[in-house]
Amino acid sequence: MSASITPTEDFDPRKDSLIEYPSVFPIKVMGAMVDGFAQAMAQVALRFDPDFDVSTMELRPSKGGNYLGVTLLITATSREQLDDLYRALTSHPMVKIVL
Repeated sequence: MSASITPTEDFDPRKDSLIEYPSVFPIKVMGAMVDGFAQAMAQVALRFDPDFDVSTMELRPSKGGNYLGVTLLITATSREQLDDLYRALTSHPMVKIVL
């Protein structure tokens, strides 16, 4: 015997979030190991979080040294801000992957 669950009228999955705002939110970005990659990612982060602290960036080169992983610690203030930041990062020509 299974019970049927009826969603309430107030439930909207687009607005529902597990993140409490504001909060520090890590975003991992990977790109080719080229001059200026980390600085370019910092510039994108600063567009969406004016208080972004560049000194908190974590840089991790790949084993082969061909790629660089950058962790950005963003102060997330809304889902819209995070969505816009992800779109900006994923469309950046230097970026291969955003997590």
